[in-house]
Amino acid sequence: MPCIAIKASITAAVKMTPQLEPSCFTTASLRAHPRGEFVMRVLATTLQAVDPGIAVRAFIENNPLPKKKKLFVFGLGKAAISMTHSLRDLVHITDTLVITKYASPLDLEPATVLLGDHPIPSDASFRAGMAAQKFLSQLTQDDLLVCLISGGGSALMTTPIIPLEDLQQLTSALLACGARIDEINALRRHLDLLKGGGVAQQANGAQIVSLLLSDVVGDSLETIASGPTAPDPSSREDALAIIDKYDLRKMIPASIIPALRETAKPSDAIFRSVENHLIGSNKLALQIARSQIMTEGFTVKIITSKLEGEARDVGREMAIQLKAELAKTPRPICLLAGGETTVTINGSGKGGRNQELALSAVGELAELEDVMLISLGTDGEDGPTDAAGAVVTGETAQRAKMLGLDEADFLLRNDAYSYFTQLDDLIKSGPSGTNVNDLVMCFAF
Repeated sequence: MPCIAIKASITAAVKMTPQLEPSCFTTASLRAHPRGEFVMRVLATTLQAVDPGIAVRAFIENNPLPKKKKLFVFGLGKAAISMTHSLRDLVHITDTLVITKYASPLDLEPATVLLGDHPIPSDASFRAGMAAQKFLSQLTQDDLLVCLISGGGSALMTTPIIPLEDLQQLTSALLACGARIDEINALRRHLDLLKGGGVAQQANGAQIVSLLLSDVVGDSLETIASGPTAPDPSSREDALAIIDKYDLRKMIPASIIPALRETAKPSDAIFRSVENHLIGSNKLALQIARSQIMTEGFTVKIITSKLEGEARDVGREMAIQLKAELAKTPRPICLLAGGETTVTINGSGKGGRNQELALSAVGELAELEDVMLISLGTDGEDGPTDAAGAVVTGETAQRAKMLGLDEADFLLRNDAYSYFTQLDDLIKSGPSGTNVNDLVMCFAF
């Protein structure tokens, strides 16, 4: 097992992040298609272009950090290792705490690396939160704290003001009813000591420079990892409105509503010494993909970088848009979209939002010649599965029919994973090391 620098007696299981190659994205449909290698190359190039380590280096080289006697680093999120590793080569670091999901080698001392869980916070996430509070307690007004924040941080670290099991129940209920990530994180901010500006509040007046990789639609700083260094514009009443929107009062533990607290606001004095900088986003990934695809002679249109809504509705709508574009634009064409959809769970199947989005497009694309829809999570994960997403072509419906598979039945049961498993059309790239929402690509070759 590769060595990770772990301070004190804290240990964590090491899960290696693979190097992304085009072959990481192979599926039956991509292997069989004449342009399959090109598509896989686009996927690999796009994700590598939003590599968080490269983004950190570029920012620091163009924006020198303030001079302080001591510099501390706090990394939080799925991309924290890569971001920290890049910073290590540019500055002298006094101490480091990294909280992530998949740890890879970090050649840095002293450093503590902890693994939390996502999307439901666990005991490990709670221990990570306690470690973060201890780490912040050593700071003074004379220090600089560099925070490296990326997606997943909301669940990977938690310091709840309610019992952890109550927070877990709330998170599960919100996920099951299809709540948006900004809504989930709004409630998390009002129930956690380190979210909604909480890290800034507990940094003892240290100057803070926070570099953020956005995994949220609209790139709102308070939503990325629930805004540990950002002011929170939402109120306790806003949090209550989310609970009522999904009619959750009778479904969630009794501790939650009385515990909802007010968070740090933009006018708070603590933010005078805080800088928050967005260094990577879904919008950038879409632009990179567009550039790559255009080199092959495609007409490429970016539909949106703010894709939201029920995955099953969005997938169908994307397929319809592709058909409409075919009626007025010569091939080859490609439609691109990014964002984060949601899934309202009604069945007992297995899947994620990208797989469900792809499944909902099967019927609309059926029997269309030489078309393809790909939906994947840029972090290499989609729901509680080992897949990042899935691929659909005009032949998918017929192939499924030959196997006795009815996409409507699988969609009803929220069982996209089982459907695409039998077709060998799940994308299983493994953790990518980055996290900038989801990508949807619709091709007509």
